[in-house]
Amino acid sequence: QDFNNLRALCLSQGLLFEDDTFPAHFSSIGPNLLPEDKLRQIQWRRPTELQRNPHLIMDGVSRFDVMQGDVGDCWMLAALGSLTLRKQFLENVLPKDQGFQDDYAGIFHFRFWQYGDWVDVVIDDRLPILNGRYLFVHPRTSNEFWPSLLEKAYAKLQGSYQHLNGGYLSDALVDLTGGVQVQFSLKNPPPDLEEILKAADKSRCLMGCSTPGQSKRNIELRNGIVQGHAYTITGAVKIRYKNVWKHIIRIWNPWGHGEWKGPWSDDSPQWDHVEPKYREALLRNKDDGEFWMSCENFQEQFSWLYICNNTP
Repeated sequence: QDFNNLRALCLSQGLLFEDDTFPAHFSSIGPNLLPEDKLRQIQWRRPTELQRNPHLIMDGVSRFDVMQGDVGDCWMLAALGSLTLRKQFLENVLPKDQGFQDDYAGIFHFRFWQYGDWVDVVIDDRLPILNGRYLFVHPRTSNEFWPSLLEKAYAKLQGSYQHLNGGYLSDALVDLTGGVQVQFSLKNPPPDLEEILKAADKSRCLMGCSTPGQSKRNIELRNGIVQGHAYTITGAVKIRYKNVWKHIIRIWNPWGHGEWKGPWSDDSPQWDHVEPKYREALLRNKDDGEFWMSCENFQEQFSWLYICNNTP
C-alpha cells in the first residue's frame, strides 16, 4: 500500500481511510486474546472521535508516553521505550509527514525492518475500545496517539494483536532499528558487565532486559519486580556514594507504573548519601515505572540483558 497515493485519494474524495487489509473487526484482534463476548463488544474509534484535539506527537516523543494495555507486548514496548531515547533511530520508524492537523485523512504509516529491508506499514486510525477504555497501549497524555498507532502498525505486520502477546525483546530491537543485537545471560554474566553497560550507554546503544518466570502470569514480587516481563534500560552511571564509586542502572517498566522497592529505588535511603547535585540530576521520584538499582541487584533480579546498535 502506498501511503502518499492512498492519502491523496482520500483527500480528493473527502473520505477517511478504511484499511481492508487490517479491518476494524475482531479478526485483527485475534481469536484467543479475549473471551468471545468481549470480542463482540469491541468498538473501533478514531482519535478524532475520542478527543477534541488529537495529536500524533506532543512535546516530542518519550518513553513516558507509553502505557501497556491488555496484550502482553512488553517485549515490543520495552524496545520502543529504548528507541525513544535514540532519535536517529526513531525517525526511521515514525515518519514525520503525517498528523491530525494538516492533510488528515485517517491514514498513518510506520516503518519496520524485516529480512533486510525497511517495510512501510499503512494503517487506518481506528483503535479498539472496550467499555469506554483503550484495549491496548493507552496514551499517558489523553490526546497523544503515536504509541497506540505504532502498536497497531506492528500488530498488522505480525498478523493480529494476538501475535504481539508474548515475544522476544531481541527481535523487537532489530525490527525497530535494522541493527545488530547481542544478548548476555545474567545467570553467567561476563566479568566486566558493569563496563559493558557503561560503554553501551555511552555508545548510545538500545538496551533492554528481562526477568525469569512465565510471561502469561505477570506475578509482581514483593520487591516490585514483575516476573516473565521485559524492561528497558535507560541509563548506566558510576556514582559517588559514601566515599566509594557505585555502578547503578536505570530501568523502565512498559506498564508505565510498578517499580523496584529495594536499594536505590525512588525513596531509598541510599540517595541521602549522594551529593545533592547528582541526586537532583538523576532521581525522578514519580510512579512512572522508572527506577534505579545497583548492578548486583540487577544481576540477581534479571535473567537477560539485550544490547542493540546499528553496527557491530
